[in-house]
Order: sequence, then structure tokens, then C-alpha cells
Amino acid sequence: MTQKKNVTWFVVITVLISWPLMLLPLAFPGVPAVALVAWMLAMFGPGLAAIIVTRFVARESLSTLNLRRLGPKRFYAWAWVLPPVLAVVALGFTLLFGVGTFDASFAMIREALPQEPLPVPVELILLGQIVSAIAFAPLINVVLGAMGEELGWRGFLLPRLMGLGKWRAILFSSVIWGLWHAPVILQGHNYPETPMLGVVLMVGWCVLLGIFLSWLYLETRSPWAPALAHGSINATAALPILFLEPGVNLTWGGTLASVSGWVGIALFVAWLVGTGRLSIRGNDSDSGSSRV
Repeated sequence: MTQKKNVTWFVVITVLISWPLMLLPLAFPGVPAVALVAWMLAMFGPGLAAIIVTRFVARESLSTLNLRRLGPKRFYAWAWVLPPVLAVVALGFTLLFGVGTFDASFAMIREALPQEPLPVPVELILLGQIVSAIAFAPLINVVLGAMGEELGWRGFLLPRLMGLGKWRAILFSSVIWGLWHAPVILQGHNYPETPMLGVVLMVGWCVLLGIFLSWLYLETRSPWAPALAHGSINATAALPILFLEPGVNLTWGGTLASVSGWVGIALFVAWLVGTGRLSIRGNDSDSGSSRV
């Protein structure tokens, strides 16, 4: 009963903090900066809720959130490197499924830049964006919101659902995470062509990603590893668009969140389960295999 109360309060406070911020851009149509800032601030809602509930509802020390713990360092390599690899896989399946067409002229970048002639070759600009997205943006994103989310979803919610069993805890926490995005998705984010269907797709995507992020948390018992992975995902999820002709339907391809992007994540999850790194059986409170 105690954990049920803690989880309920966490979800309620998270929604009360985040959803007004997510809906704020509706009051300022046509002002992208408002959406950018409001949605970034909304990412801190789960983390703030975790701190409030831990301190004032559960009356526990904030040390239970494990912010001072890192865990085995090798899992941070997975957190940093796997998302860009999955982005490449998403590009491959987008092309394989015929959802998008490879564009050797990189028109997406040209359209986003000032009129030609460009001061440097477009290929150099593309390389700079890729290097930035892989090398620097993940760390920046940890500070700008990824930790705000992961402190809540994996640092607080996942451990408090473990009494239901490991897989139920992973799935339930991931579904809640996906539904939390609903106000943003309905405004056309991630799935602009199909916002209503996008809410369902976002839940499915968060379930797949949630398994990966939960695995990182269970192996490290730290919110920092999933936060780094979350930051890397946010930095690289849209990279495939740069290699495609304009007009690709983002519901089905072009990003890591698209249906084409699901394939690589699902294959990785299957590998985790098949190799016993995230076992279905065994002690649900256990962190699973400690293998790399």
C-alpha cells in the first residue's frame, strides 16, 4: 500500500508539473521558441516529482535515488554508443521498407541553411552535425532534461514497481512514460502526420526504449547511465532525416521514433533477453546478468 501511494503521488505530481508546460505552446501559436523552452522545462517534471515524493511523502533520504552512485562504467559505453548505432539501423530500414529515398545532395540540410552559395561544402556541415550529435550533445542533453526524466522514470518509479515483478515493473513504468508525452505528441511532435496514432506509437516506442534504459539502471543501480542513454537518443534520433529526400513520413521512417526505427531497438531487446543479460526468469529484484 505504501509503494502504491508513493507511485500515485509521483504520477500526479509529474503530470501537474509537466503537462501545463507541455500545453503552454498552444497559447503562443507560431512561436517555436516557446515550445522549445516549455518542453525542455517539462522534462524536469518527473525528477522534481521524484524528489518531492521521496522527501515529503515516503519520508526517505534523497540518497535512495542513487544520484551519488555510478555503477559499472562499461554500461556507459552502451548508453553513449548504442543510440547512434540504432539511428543508422533506422536509416537502413527506412530505405529497405521504401519509406524514404536516399538523397546524395543532402537537400534537408540545404533547405535549413541560408541561401547558396554555402561558405563550406554541405558534406562538411553534415559531418559537423554528426560529430556534434554523437560526441557532445549527449552530455549537454543530460543537463538539459534527460536526467530530469530519468531520475523520475528509472531512478524512482522503476524500483518502486519492482514488487510487481521485474518485467511488469519495466513495462508499466515505460507505458506511464509514453503516456506522459501525450500533450506533446498531440501537438504534432515526432509523428506530425498522425498525431492521434502517434500517442499509441509513442507508448510502443517508450516500451522498447524503456527496456533498454531499465536494463542500464538495473545493471548500474544509478540514474546516470539511463540519463546518458536518454541524452544520446535525443541527440541522434533524427540524424537519419539528413540523408533522406524531403517529405518522408515520419510515422513510418526517418527517425529512431518511427516504425522503421523500432526494428533495431526490438532486435537489441531480443538480444538482451536471448543472451540472458536481461533474463525473463529469476529473481525479479535482481539486476540480472552482470555480463557486458
